[in-house]
Amino acid sequence: MAGSKSSNGSAQDDDCGEVAVTEQTAYVRDSKNSSRPGLAIGRDDWSRFVRYAGNG
Repeated sequence: MAGSKSSNGSAQDDDCGEVAVTEQTAYVRDSKNSSRPGLAIGRDDWSRFVRYAGNG
């Protein structure tokens, strides 16, 4: 599973997310509050989101 942590937290460094991607699913969570449930997103939907966000 490949993982990535955002380097774009706020000035107080309290907003940060992590993404782990497998062949089928992208898992997204708040790295500062790992007790909260994360999101499991299908790989195709994650790819569409990333393309959309990149055009923003």
